[in-house]
Amino acid sequence: MKRAKPIVAIDGPVGAGKSTVARKLAWALGFAYLNTGAMYRALAIAAREAGVSPGDADVEARLKLVLDSIRIRFDGERILLDDHDVTAAITEPEMSELASQFSAIGAVRARMRDLQREAGAAGGVVMEGRDIGTVIFPDAEFKFFLSADVKVRARRRFEELRAKGAAITLHEVLEQLIERDRRDRDRELAPLKQADDAIAIDTTNFSADDVAAAMKKKIDAIINGGKDLKRA
Repeated sequence: MKRAKPIVAIDGPVGAGKSTVARKLAWALGFAYLNTGAMYRALAIAAREAGVSPGDADVEARLKLVLDSIRIRFDGERILLDDHDVTAAITEPEMSELASQFSAIGAVRARMRDLQREAGAAGGVVMEGRDIGTVIFPDAEFKFFLSADVKVRARRRFEELRAKGAAITLHEVLEQLIERDRRDRDRELAPLKQADDAIAIDTTNFSADDVAAAMKKKIDAIINGGKDLKRA
């Protein structure tokens, strides 16, 4: 069945600008914004509270129990874990690292895949992550893949973390980002890669406003003849 409004899938590595661009694009289109990484980080919080560690011999079985016992949902841009607002808590660097490690586990990806498909099924959503255009919604009407020079991405991530009070150096961020890239691209389940029909955008020398504007122009030109989707 044809969706009333399209799905916009935005994939790419850490620091490429996905979250900021997706939020701006969603606002411009009048669509909902869905940050799939926030769902994985919410799980990381629940797993930490349950005493689950990536190094546990039975980590997948324990994570499945956690997944079966919690509820993760969005309220606007707030992420709720069992109706508790964890929007601020998921920004902790530890949660990002745990989420990355847990995301390579089959039971986790299967459950998140179902939740993400449910959240975006009706369309009218800008969804960003690592495998939106390749696994979650391979039939998305619009697919973009954002990238940027690794040192630029590290600088962006460093400034973001420092603004939140994190005690971390630029070198540490760069090392973590390189390892995160390797893990995301090399994992067996839903690795980070550009969908064959995605539009690639290198954001190294462009602002988030410029990238979002270019994406909206492309979307409008193709599906709406320039008509503003926000008023559709």
